[in-house]
Amino acid sequence: MKKGLILTAPTIADQMTYAGLADKAGFDSVWVTEFFNQNGFVRLGAVAHATKKVKVGTAIAYAFMRTPMLAASGALDVDEISNGRVILGLGSGTKRMNEDWYSMPFDTPPAPRMRDAIGLVRAAFAAGKGGGLKFESENYTVKIPAYQRSGQVREQIPIYIAGVNKGMVETAARHADGLVGHPVFTRKYITEVVNPALEGSKCALAPYVICSIADDPSVARNEARSQIAFYYTTSLYHSILDIHGWRAVGEQISAAFKKFDFAAMGEAVSDEMVDAIAVCGTAADVKDQIKQWDGLTEQVLLYPPSIGVKSARLRENLSAIVETFAA
Repeated sequence: MKKGLILTAPTIADQMTYAGLADKAGFDSVWVTEFFNQNGFVRLGAVAHATKKVKVGTAIAYAFMRTPMLAASGALDVDEISNGRVILGLGSGTKRMNEDWYSMPFDTPPAPRMRDAIGLVRAAFAAGKGGGLKFESENYTVKIPAYQRSGQVREQIPIYIAGVNKGMVETAARHADGLVGHPVFTRKYITEVVNPALEGSKCALAPYVICSIADDPSVARNEARSQIAFYYTTSLYHSILDIHGWRAVGEQISAAFKKFDFAAMGEAVSDEMVDAIAVCGTAADVKDQIKQWDGLTEQVLLYPPSIGVKSARLRENLSAIVETFAA
C-alpha cells in the first residue's frame, strides 16, 4: 500500500522540510491543504521546489472559490516546476465556507458544478499546444481564441476530488481520476458506501487517515479524538455516522461546539469511533493498525492531527510518521 503524507506542518518552511524528508524516505506522495489563511497552490509550488521524486498534490484546493481556469493554470505552473509530479485535488467546500469565508455564491448543486469544473480544467490542459480554448457547459463558458501554454510538461494532470456523500462520490467515479477520502471516513463507510460507488470506474481512492504517534498512547488517542470532533461540528458529514448508528454523537458534538465547549466535543468521541477512523499509539501500534486498510485502498494519506496540537508536538508527530513509514 502506497503512503502519502498530509503536510500539516505549521509554516511553509516546515512543509518544505517534511516534504523533503518524506521524499528521501520513499513516500509516494505529499499533499498540501488549503484554508482561509493559506493558499494551496503557493504552498504546492514551494513543496515541489523542495522535492525531487515524490508526487505533490493539493488535498484539497477549493474548486469554487476560484475559477477552474485559475486551478488549471496553477496546476500547470507547479507541474512545470516539479517536472510532471502534480496531482490536482479539488473540493467544493461547504456552503458556509464558500459564502462566509470567501464571499462566493453557493447557489447551484455542487456535484454537477464539480463535473463541469473538471471538464473545463481538462479542456485547458488539452489546449496547451495552441489553437485556442472553447468550453461550454451548464456552469461554465470559456472562449479564449489565442489560448496556449508554453512549457507544459504533460497533456493531462491527474484530477482528484474530495467527496463525502453519495452524489459527490459518484461524480468522482464518473469524472475524476481519484477520490480524496474525508478524514472521518470509517472503514465500514468505505466498505459499504464508497467502494461500491467507485466499483468499475478508473477512479482511485485516496483516503485521509488520521495518524498520531507518541510514546504515550493516550496522548496520540486524544489528539485523534480532538481532530475527529472538529470535523463532526459540520452536520454535512454526519451521514458517515449513520451506518454505525452514531448520529446522536454528531449532534452532541455540534451542540457542544455551539457552546464553545471543546472538552465536551472531545469527550463525545468514543474509543470505538477513534479505532474506526484513525491510527494512533506508539510507532509499533500504528504500523500494525494501518494494515486494516489493506484491501480497501491502494494508497493512504497519513494525516497528523493539528486541532489543539502545539507546533513542537506537530513537528514531532510528522517526524515520527516519516520514520515509521519510510520505505
